[in-house]
Amino acid sequence: MAAIQLGLIGYGVNQAGSGARAAARAASQQGGPAAGVAAGRAAVSGWLDPRVTPEKGAETTTATVQVHVPGVIPLFGGYDVTRHATMPTDD
Repeated sequence: MAAIQLGLIGYGVNQAGSGARAAARAASQQGGPAAGVAAGRAAVSGWLDPRVTPEKGAETTTATVQVHVPGVIPLFGGYDVTRHATMPTDD
């Protein structure tokens, strides 16, 4: 069970990182934060319940994605995983 849990956490880390990169890339372009949220959600498996927060600045755009990895070991809850990505703002 521990190996399965570690695998799920690793998958969650990978998915959160992919979502953060996609969200930062989309938000840094003409689409803005709304496009970043859509791209971040599209890049992550829906069952991980991604929460995408892009912040567009003058020079850089940073996106944060948090996912919830469910616990498979009894008596342990799920795990929240957060990843950030930064891209240059392209205006």
